[in-house]
Formats: sequence, C-alpha cells, structure tokens
Amino acid sequence: MKRLSEKLENLLAYLETLDRTERIQTLIDIAHRFRPVSAALAVRPYPKEHRVPGCESEAYVWAEPNGDGSQTFHFAVENPQGISAMALAAILGESFSGVPPEEVAAVPADVIFRIFGRELSMGKSLGLMNMVNMVRSAAVARVREKEQLAASQENC
Repeated sequence: MKRLSEKLENLLAYLETLDRTERIQTLIDIAHRFRPVSAALAVRPYPKEHRVPGCESEAYVWAEPNGDGSQTFHFAVENPQGISAMALAAILGESFSGVPPEEVAAVPADVIFRIFGRELSMGKSLGLMNMVNMVRSAAVARVREKEQLAASQENC
C-alpha cells in the first residue's frame, strides 16, 4: 500500500479510534476550518475546468505551484450545506499543501471511506472521490512538469 502524507495518516489513525457519532462531530469541526479560495486566485463564476465532477456540493479545486515543486491546494464549496465537501477540502488542503507532488499523486481515491466511513451514499462517495481525484491529477501534472523541466535541463 502506498504511504499517505504523515498529516493524513495521523488524522486517519485518530478518526479510526472514534465511534460513528464522534467521527461525525469531528468531521463537522474540521469543516469549520474550511476557508474558500481567495478572490486573488479565483472569482465567481468559477471556471468549469476546476469544478469537481459529480459533486453534489458544487466543489472546485485549484492547485497553486510553490517554488519548491510542491503545490498549495485551494477549494470552493458553493453549497453552504456541503459539510462533507468542506471537511474534505480542509483535510486535503491541510494534508497535501506543501507536500511533494509524488506523495499527493499516490493517495488512493477511496481514502474517503477511511475518513467518512462506509455509510456514504453512492452520490456523495462519487463526488468526494472526485475531489481526491482532482487533487491527485493536479499533483500528477506537477510531477510531469518537474520531469520535463529536468529533462530539458539535461539536454542543455
């Protein structure tokens, strides 16, 4: 199994010690840490290419490149009732911003079941998995950029 970021591993280990009610309350508390994308990075109406497919909460994802090769992840959740999407956005942003993109690209989409449990509806599962997939895709693109840059520097 591929290793997750240390922050995410620690959170998952903690969540797995909780009963269902405690897990739900913890995820609601995490959702309160969600901060929407700044207007300096994106303004409404948000570009469709940043929208998470299948997400009932109308979530959007941006990956801002950092000078060290990592990325900072930003999110918008248009549905004010989208607590699960807000919680996941906070978790992904905190767990993967500043982390090498190779680690981010390795996170499995089904990590959402370790976060939320197996009781999620099919629709919610799909949207949350697609949030993870968009973060992974951005990381994969960053890895490719780094590889292309390294290859072009070798050819000079």
